[in-house]
Amino acid sequence: MPTHRELARDHGIALATATRVYTELAEAGLVVGEPGRGTFVREQFGYDGVEPQRVAHGNRVADLAFNQPLDPGQADDLRDRLRELAATGDIETLLVQHPPGGRSTDRAVVATHLLDAGIDVAPENVLLTGGAQHGLDTVLRALARPGDVIAVDELTYPGIKLIADVQGIELAAVRHTDRGMSLGSLEKLCRERSVKAVYTMPTLHNPLGSVMGADDRSRMAAVARRYDTFLIEDATYAFLAPDAPAPLYAVAPERTVYVASLSKNLATGLRFGFLVAPTAHRHRLVRTLKASSWGTPPIIAALAVAWLRSGAITRWTHQRRIDARSRQHVAARVFSGLDYRAHPAAYFGWLRLPSGIRAVQMERTLAAQGILVSTADEFSVRPHPPAALRISLSGTPTLATLERVLETIRTELPP
Repeated sequence: MPTHRELARDHGIALATATRVYTELAEAGLVVGEPGRGTFVREQFGYDGVEPQRVAHGNRVADLAFNQPLDPGQADDLRDRLRELAATGDIETLLVQHPPGGRSTDRAVVATHLLDAGIDVAPENVLLTGGAQHGLDTVLRALARPGDVIAVDELTYPGIKLIADVQGIELAAVRHTDRGMSLGSLEKLCRERSVKAVYTMPTLHNPLGSVMGADDRSRMAAVARRYDTFLIEDATYAFLAPDAPAPLYAVAPERTVYVASLSKNLATGLRFGFLVAPTAHRHRLVRTLKASSWGTPPIIAALAVAWLRSGAITRWTHQRRIDARSRQHVAARVFSGLDYRAHPAAYFGWLRLPSGIRAVQMERTLAAQGILVSTADEFSVRPHPPAALRISLSGTPTLATLERVLETIRTELPP
């Protein structure tokens, strides 16, 4: 595409108007800006939309765009749990709508589970949701308004971008470092603008894999108190790093909403998540849950609680940690010599592409071979994303298959 100045000159419009045109085109997914190279038309080959038709399932070699870890024995365990539910004397309770946020007995089980995460909270401050995405949507609907500013990392979870777009909330990008969100940049933003909340992933940031240290967590809490903003802590992948510092909620419980789920250590299809809410915000969050879906379907809640009580979640969590480290070890070996960044316990990695290689071109080249990946523009809050891929490592069934797929990606890059 022409430069902003060329577009303005050729069409007789102001430079600011040309810039706004490119911004709207980028937001619509029609163009992508690449630093130092210009603006390019995105190839529209069915990789976007509500239900992307990427590659026919039978032609897929591997889906490295989405993490869906599963253990071979989980299907059999699901059958056993369903039989147990069918045989219980109170099965009629599964046909009755539970309270918004879940029953007190179920919330108590989750509160006990959270002790392993470093959170000691009363069951009434735990609210059950239909997954972490539902939890994030609930938090922003309850505690923010259209036009509010939410501080996020310059590369962040795509789900928060989608929620903000739908709700008319502005995401303000904050520089990210190897230690996590830059607290100097965050404080500068808070001085200059009215920041309603900070969305952060302090333990196993997605997609960069950083883990924020204890001192920085305390500093972030201090910044939030100084500017009277609340914190949204996304702990979706935190279970993979059990040695990480205490959650932000433990540091600033009066202003932190902790969001997590069992999607990655149980199954992505069983939508079971939970919020840990400060008492001051609990009523508003419950009302928002009541206005949307009321929370988690009773059958899903019963299955999840049964797995928590039996210790199955603890067992699968341990297996996930071993599996993630094994897969990450393979990725580090295959991508040795490339600009590959990942936490050793993460189920994903960040691969910066060599100069001259465009991410969307690499995405299509790999798709033609049945390999799905995510490009940086899905995660970028800024208008010019880096040329990089987010590689999910749990989308293939075996380590051997994963190694072959990663070797295929490696062969598409310069030596």
